[in-house]
Amino acid sequence: MKEEKIISAQSGYLHLAISLLLIAGGIFMITEGNLFALALIPILLLHIVGFTVVSPNKALVLVLFGDYKGTVIKNGFFWVNPFFTKSKISLRAANLESKPIKVNDKLGNPIMISVVLVWRVKDTYRASFDVNDFEEFVLIQSETAVRKLASAYPYDTFDDEEADVSLRSGLEDINHELEREMQDRLTMAGIEVIEARINHLAYASEIAGAMLQRQQATAIVAARLKIVEGAVGMVDMALAELSAKNIVDLDPEKRAAMVSNLMVVLCGDKNATPVVNTGTLYN
Repeated sequence: MKEEKIISAQSGYLHLAISLLLIAGGIFMITEGNLFALALIPILLLHIVGFTVVSPNKALVLVLFGDYKGTVIKNGFFWVNPFFTKSKISLRAANLESKPIKVNDKLGNPIMISVVLVWRVKDTYRASFDVNDFEEFVLIQSETAVRKLASAYPYDTFDDEEADVSLRSGLEDINHELEREMQDRLTMAGIEVIEARINHLAYASEIAGAMLQRQQATAIVAARLKIVEGAVGMVDMALAELSAKNIVDLDPEKRAAMVSNLMVVLCGDKNATPVVNTGTLYN
């Protein structure tokens, strides 16, 4: 299999001077009545066809009658064989922002996902001749890579307790995996993946409401757990302080009632309403 071959083209300014000499010579011969000057016209036109300009971060792929001759990557004004077929390819970094697509995650939940891909052409031979249209190839293969990646991981870890990485929580690891997957797919087209990142991730509309309630319930349970842990510590501290300072002597029944009241006050989701006891502790 052929590989990219970098070549140097001849200076365009030198051949521009040659063209001017041909024009001057042709005009002189015509004024002298020499009909041989007419033969210079097709030669001059053919010579002019060989002029080309290569802009910064552009490449010029040269083909002679179906045979790849090389690529010019140096920018400037050049002259090449006028029989060459010249194709210009951009070497600049390009952005691809895919549209959100619906895929199923590892557990079969429908999700909407899209990515941003930063890429550039690294091998002009492969980009020109190994694929039909390298820009379309990038678009299709990026979507295929996203579908494969999304199906390999759950959306969130609470959906799969055995999963160490999920699409939502392990974003950095997922992005690195996405870059590797895309690079493996795009190497054959001579494309270098500079960066690939997920920029949109959500449940599909048909299950978004139910999953939102589930996430809210999970958050509430986690918050309640922290509240209970803190409340138990505060009750234990209060009882220890009361006993250490001999403020009040509580029998087991009153001690249990006090613990119950403190837990209700500390763990309740509403402000407690105080009740003033005008009798004794036992009435």
